[in-house]
Amino acid sequence: MDILLKISNLIDAWTERIGRLSSWLVLVMVILGVWNVVGRFLGRMIGINLTSNAYIEAQWYIFDLVFLLGAAYTLKHNEHVRVDIFYSNWQSKRKAIADLVGTIFFLIPFCIMVIIFSWDSVIASWQIWETSPDPGGLPRYPIKTMIIVAFILLIFQGISQAIKNVAILQGRLEMQEENHDISL
Repeated sequence: MDILLKISNLIDAWTERIGRLSSWLVLVMVILGVWNVVGRFLGRMIGINLTSNAYIEAQWYIFDLVFLLGAAYTLKHNEHVRVDIFYSNWQSKRKAIADLVGTIFFLIPFCIMVIIFSWDSVIASWQIWETSPDPGGLPRYPIKTMIIVAFILLIFQGISQAIKNVAILQGRLEMQEENHDISL
């Protein structure tokens, strides 16, 4: 179990870095969004195009990255939306069982299904170097690839969570009750 907990810690550290990096993308997205609005109106006033489809699509792509890369980070911090009608009153070991069952039977299979069903679309996009149909738009194949990357990261974080839940059931870890975080 010690080796598995070390693997879990490595996955958690990697997820934490990716999550913190993706949080900075929110600032980039907001700045780009402000520029798109200001550039559109200022450009009309002075008669020069100050924005483009590429800027608008870049804003969308950054939003996609924040959402996709933030999923594993959100799972790590146990911030996903859940209905706490019963769960919030359960003891740590019962919560660990519910989380473990949910991870093994729902989260990981769902992630695998998304990867399987996305695979052909991503490969086809790379084969044709798919780009936006809009004039001056961005390539689509990199952002489509991030769907697969994000769900792989989510699988890894799910494995980390499962390891920690097994450790809770064995009495090797404790769950902090105020936000359901798992800690050593």
